[in-house]
Amino acid sequence: MSTIGFIGLGNMGGGMAANLAKAGHKVIAFDLSGEALARAGAAGCHPVSDAAQAVSEADVVVTMLPAGKHVASVYTETVFGAARPGALLIDCSTIDVDTAREVASAAKARGLEAVDAPVSGGIAAANGGTLTFMVGGSADGFARAEPILADMGKAVIHAGDNGAGQAAKICNNMLLGATMAATCETFMLAKKLGLDLQTFYDISSKASGQSWSMTSYCPVPGV
Repeated sequence: MSTIGFIGLGNMGGGMAANLAKAGHKVIAFDLSGEALARAGAAGCHPVSDAAQAVSEADVVVTMLPAGKHVASVYTETVFGAARPGALLIDCSTIDVDTAREVASAAKARGLEAVDAPVSGGIAAANGGTLTFMVGGSADGFARAEPILADMGKAVIHAGDNGAGQAAKICNNMLLGATMAATCETFMLAKKLGLDLQTFYDISSKASGQSWSMTSYCPVPGV
């Protein structure tokens, strides 16, 4: 088992950190929210008062932050200076490709291995440990990250070099957004044409119109 520094315990990160602790890792957790820290402690993590404390003892650092500017700031201002030699850095945030590559390059210059590993599945999957991870990084980085990520997910896929995980995530999000929009429009059309929406769902969910947006995230209340 590893000692993992986990930074970012929000809607996604909180469940992810809890699953790492459940798997037997020592999770040293930090977030700006006191409530998030308390929840992490109750889930078996070791809450600390600043990010440097979370990183300094860790073999692996996992971050789950809102945007690229937060990732760049945390790594530049804290992680790079506090991380142990040879530590593995895993950023699970969904951010822009350029920032992911810049962070990885800066890590490499300091003798650290970094991978970008954004997730798909949402809050329920984060809590349930059934996320899908798309990973960008070297073959060695992926090999080191895979067992850690597997304790938080159902699928861990190597997308390519640094930044490829973020590229895969944004392409996946584009496809999801398109199918979500199409699903909403289709149910509105079905309603206007006089179809019972549950009946339409029962038909289309078993026909060529089936999609994740319909069967896992149906936009119609009660269907």
